[in-house]
Amino acid sequence: MLTALAGVLAFFVLAFVKGKGNRLGNFAKSGGCLFALLVIALIAGAISEETPVAEEVTAIASAEDKEQEEQEAKEQAQKEQEEREAEEQAEKEQEEREVEEQAQKEQEEREAEEQAQKEQEEQEAKEQEQKEQEAKEAEEQAKKEEEERKAKEEEERKAKEASVTVSQEQAVAMAQQYLNYTAFSKSGLIDQLKFEGFSTEDATYGVENITVDWQEQAVVMAQHYLDYTSFSRQGLIDQLTFEGFSTEHATYAVSQVGF
Repeated sequence: MLTALAGVLAFFVLAFVKGKGNRLGNFAKSGGCLFALLVIALIAGAISEETPVAEEVTAIASAEDKEQEEQEAKEQAQKEQEEREAEEQAEKEQEEREVEEQAQKEQEEREAEEQAQKEQEEQEAKEQEQKEQEAKEAEEQAKKEEEERKAKEEEERKAKEASVTVSQEQAVAMAQQYLNYTAFSKSGLIDQLKFEGFSTEDATYGVENITVDWQEQAVVMAQHYLDYTSFSRQGLIDQLTFEGFSTEHATYAVSQVGF
């Protein structure tokens, strides 16, 4: 605008300074210059006016871009934060599931172990009960068999007593009388009773129905022999076996009298 005003002022100065006769020409020349100056001024003014607008537009666009970038950065940060939180939550849930699964597994193992222990104890108790029952039944059976055996023996004894003959009773009495004053082996006493006239059956019955320790009888006879004569160890053993004692009883008796 200042340029346009300066051009107008120059136009009037030139028009009046050049002289009156030539004013029209001067006006024409000055008008052309003025027009050119006006055009230049308008262009310069437009350019000068457009520059702040462009700068303002650029500044606004830059601010909008910056705001957009900040918004995008904020959204990106928010998205990353949400992703991190989601990942942390997923990890936390995974850990909780693993802990829960481990606890469940341990609980199941404990329950299985307790159940197995319970079944084992029940089985052992059942086996023990069965064992005790079998032992009780075996004891009762043994007791029953013993009672039956004793009853049978008693019946046999009574039957035997009922069937004992006078001769057998006499054989028992005589066998006891012989043992009251001297020693005999079992076979020697039977032979003595047979010598007295009893049958082999009655003599055997008489000897088997007295209470006597044949090993002790061997000791008594060995001592009697030594009281009236001398013997070697082997000679005394042979003498006792000759009298009807077993080698075992004879050896025992000889050992008891000092050999």
